[in-house]
Amino acid sequence: MNSDIRRILDVVNLKQILTNSIMPEVQDDSKSKLAAVMIIIFGNESIMLMTERPQTMNRHAGEISFPGGTWEEEDGDLLGTAIRETREELGIEISRSMVIGQLKPVTTLNSGFKITPFIAMLDELPTIVPNSEIASVLRIPLFSLLKTIEADKDPSHKSILEMHTFKFQDHLIWGASARMLKQILGKISS
Repeated sequence: MNSDIRRILDVVNLKQILTNSIMPEVQDDSKSKLAAVMIIIFGNESIMLMTERPQTMNRHAGEISFPGGTWEEEDGDLLGTAIRETREELGIEISRSMVIGQLKPVTTLNSGFKITPFIAMLDELPTIVPNSEIASVLRIPLFSLLKTIEADKDPSHKSILEMHTFKFQDHLIWGASARMLKQILGKISS
């Protein structure tokens, strides 16, 4: 099979694997602040978009993450939050029809957020116009990134049983973002 067809089949298979029911309703357990992120995968190469936060931010400074943020009542639901935050942070308009699924919510250990990740798959990436919350935009080959999984060896990250890291170039992805990636890896591997 020629490699172009194999790549296209990989994208189709990935979309089938990651497609599931979307339940964006806000379920407030009053223990955590609610947030949502958008995992954007694009192109025939299954490239994933992640962002690096500026070192000057109060929360999650310098971390590699997905575009997203805190739920606001005006968002309606958590998918509305992920869509709004993606537009604000990157200037990318994601419609609800582009969202194919979601992952299980993950909780941040240091800031007490319960984050619902949504997944959008795009044929091409539109022009990106990052705002001041973004130091850099990373375009990461998904399958190569997933192969870099390791146990998180940083003792300050070990406040829950299972912590992992992923590496892209000189960037370390850990915490909530790594737990989201681990869910994707689990879906692909099963």
